[in-house]
Amino acid sequence: MLSYKFLFDIALILLSTKVFGIATKKIKMPQVVGALLAGIVLGPACLNVLHETDFIGQMSELGVIILMFTAGLETDITELKKTGKASALIAVLGVALPLIVGFLVATVFNTETIPGSQVSHVLQNVFIGVILTATSVSITVETLKEMGKLSTKAGNTILGAALIDDILGVIALTVVTGLADSTVNVWIVLLKIILFFIFAGISGYLFYYIFIKMENRYHKDMRRFVIVAFVFCLLLSYCAEEFFGVADITGAFIAGLIISNTERTKYINSRFETLSYILLSPIFFASIGIKVEIGNMTNDLIIFTLILLIVAIITKIVGCAIGAKFFNYSTKESIQVGIGMISRGEVALIVANKGIAIGLMNTSFLAPVVIVVVVTTILTPILLKVAFKN
Repeated sequence: MLSYKFLFDIALILLSTKVFGIATKKIKMPQVVGALLAGIVLGPACLNVLHETDFIGQMSELGVIILMFTAGLETDITELKKTGKASALIAVLGVALPLIVGFLVATVFNTETIPGSQVSHVLQNVFIGVILTATSVSITVETLKEMGKLSTKAGNTILGAALIDDILGVIALTVVTGLADSTVNVWIVLLKIILFFIFAGISGYLFYYIFIKMENRYHKDMRRFVIVAFVFCLLLSYCAEEFFGVADITGAFIAGLIISNTERTKYINSRFETLSYILLSPIFFASIGIKVEIGNMTNDLIIFTLILLIVAIITKIVGCAIGAKFFNYSTKESIQVGIGMISRGEVALIVANKGIAIGLMNTSFLAPVVIVVVVTTILTPILLKVAFKN
C-alpha cells in the first residue's frame, strides 16, 4: 500500500529549514547553515523525527543537480578560462595534501584487521586519504550565490578547481580500488573520463546549435526553453554517471555552462532558482544533516575523528591557498578559494561506502567520516562569510 508519509516529511523539511535559515540569518550567517542544522536536529542525531529514505535521497540528488546546473548558468565563461591554469594547480594540491596527511593519520589509528578482507593495511590507510580528497562544491555554490559572490575571481576559481578535483578524485579512487579489486581496470576508467569530455563537447555543440535555432523560431514562447534546458541537464547528468563513471553534478554544471551564453539564460535561471528554493535545495541540505547517526564510539575513535576533522579542514585550505598564491592571487583570495574547497558533502560518503563494500575500510570508520562530512559542510558557509567580508 502506498505510504503518504513522504508528504509529511517534505512539509517538515521545508518548514524547519526555513525557520532555522531565518534564525541563522538573524545572526548574520548564511541561511544554508540553518538548513543543515535543521536536518541534524530533526534527524537521528537529535529528535529522531526524520530518517533517510530512498525518496529523500533521490530528491536531494536532484536538488544538487539543479544547484550545479544553475551555477553553470551563472558562471562567467571568460573569467573561468582566465582561472583555468590556476584551478588545475589548486585542484592538484587540494587533492595531494589531504591524501598524504590523511594516509599518515590513518597509519597511526588503523590497527584492526577488517574481517574477511585480504587488502593490505597500507592500501586501507591510503583509502582514508582518498576520502579526504573529495570536494562537494554545492554548499559553497549556494553560499556564494546567497552573498552575490559566485561570479568573482575566487568564485570562478573554486568552480573550476572543484571540477578538476572531482576528476582527480575519481582517478585516485579508481587506482586504489583497482589495486584492491582485480576486476577494476584503471586504464579503462581513465579512458572513460576522456571520452566523457569529448562526448560533452560534441553533444554540447549540437545542443547549442539546436537551441539557437529554437530561439530564432519560438522567441515568443519562453516556457519551452526551460523544459528543453532541463531535459538536456538531466540527460548529460545521467550519461556522465551511467556510461562514463563521472559525477552527475559535473554533467549538470557543463550543461549550465553550454546554455549560459544564450539569450534565454536569465529567464531559464529564474525558473530553476524558484524550483530549487521552494523544494529541492531544502531537501538536499536537510538530507546531509539527517545522515548523522553517532553510535557507540570508543575514546580512540573520538580522537581519530577530531584529528581527521582538523586535517580535512587545514589540508584543503593550505593546499588550495598555496596553488592560488603561485598564480599571484592575493592572500585574501587564496584563503577564500581554500575555504570554498573544504566541504566534503555526499561525495565523501559515496567513496566511504564504496570502500566498505570492497573491504578497503572498516565499518567503524564510517561514523568519523560522516561527522567530518557534516562539520565541514556546516563550517564552509560560516568561514566563507568571514572570508568575503570587506
